[in-house]
Amino acid sequence: MSVSDLPTDRRVAGTRLARLLGAWQHGGPAYAALADALRATVLSGTLPLSTRLPGERELAEALGVSRTTATAAYGLLRDEGYLVSRRGSGTVTTLPSGPGARTQMPVPTGSDDTVADLSVAAPSAPSALHGAYLAALDALPRHLAGTGYAPLGLPVLRAAIARWYDERGTPTSPDQILVTTGAQEAIHLLVAAHAGPGDRVVVEQPTYPHAMDVVRAAGARPVPVPCGPDGLDVDLLESTIRQVAPRVVYLIPDHRNPTGTSLTPEQRARVRALARRHRTTIVGDEVLRELTIEGPAPESFAGDGTSSGLVVSIGSASKSFWGGLRVGWVRAHPDLVARLASLRTHVDIGTPPMEQLVVTELLAGAGDVLASRRQVLRERRDLLVGLLHEHLPTWDVPVPAGGLSLWVDLGAPVSSALAATSVRHGVRIVPGPAFGVDGGLEDHLRVPFAESPDVLRRGVQGLAAAWQDLGAATWEPVPTYRAVV
Repeated sequence: MSVSDLPTDRRVAGTRLARLLGAWQHGGPAYAALADALRATVLSGTLPLSTRLPGERELAEALGVSRTTATAAYGLLRDEGYLVSRRGSGTVTTLPSGPGARTQMPVPTGSDDTVADLSVAAPSAPSALHGAYLAALDALPRHLAGTGYAPLGLPVLRAAIARWYDERGTPTSPDQILVTTGAQEAIHLLVAAHAGPGDRVVVEQPTYPHAMDVVRAAGARPVPVPCGPDGLDVDLLESTIRQVAPRVVYLIPDHRNPTGTSLTPEQRARVRALARRHRTTIVGDEVLRELTIEGPAPESFAGDGTSSGLVVSIGSASKSFWGGLRVGWVRAHPDLVARLASLRTHVDIGTPPMEQLVVTELLAGAGDVLASRRQVLRERRDLLVGLLHEHLPTWDVPVPAGGLSLWVDLGAPVSSALAATSVRHGVRIVPGPAFGVDGGLEDHLRVPFAESPDVLRRGVQGLAAAWQDLGAATWEPVPTYRAVV
């Protein structure tokens, strides 16, 4: 939407905006503090998009600051893309990506050790990784005679993954396995193979943000089904499938990112029955299954494999072992595997052989590697839960049985504002709306526990300071302004 198209029939008065901003002052230049506060109210939704702000003089008088401060704050936010101005309509709130843009996941840089980066839910490499690379290097000469292209994946890895499913109670043959360049490519291929412009794709809400990105990139429409504290509403999933006739359904059955909940055995059976009854492809993203840290691991999403034509599984080495490996896979009917392999040639021609051999080695010794991984994650989960209880006692902190993160209920719709404020306190974190289809989720925050204890401690301390800055402990919901039509 262009600047000239922005509706401006909503206006906020200076006195009202002053109340919204609350105690906005902090150390540093006053204009920067005011800009931070204004940005936070836009991101949190308490100051709606396309709302006309008071003039600089009016705002300055309401806040008791100089007009120069108000002018400089507005100028900074215009440069950042949070405000636009035009003759006759004043200054209007927007977002850098335009009105209606969804909160984006930040791209981690890993370049600032002073920042506690809690924006990524992923573990560091296990100690066994170096040995796996050495063993893979020894095995590599046996695979050098060919071209190096393997659109389906190396046979040795496909066989290893098939055995992995066999051991979980899902009989699988290598021709049911497609090796991909990470789980992200697997999601991309499956959506591209089933959905196009205007088609519906059912997803949980909240869910993995990059899966929604894939759906939108295909021109399809994500249709959310709520996934609350008790997990997925399967009754609502069935009625949604019946009403919107989606081309594909994307679920995270195990320790969901971000909620940490899982499908029960009964729910899994019902989901498989839904696939058969409605002839709908249902994809289960199982990348977090091996990170069960309390109780038995969930059963295989595909069950006994008899619904393999419609029930598809995604797996990956990125969460179980290390994200740098970029090796994932799809378990599906051989016909779909062949179709996906043909489709992937538009993107790449195969996953690097060396990384495939590394994953083959890791799968062979997965028992010890994953046992150690689970112990470390259990300790860090418990540490993070304790730190949040100590420093942020008003937050509701469910304790998941697995996965890599907590889905915290803040008790107030301030997730985006908290994320924006936390940067000043040395913490990078993703707000709740990033995990939703259509915004919302402002009362929740994903807090990963995969980082080192030092990072977790600094992260919680920074969040506590940001929370205090925000004044969210005494937050009162503010009515949304509505146009009179």
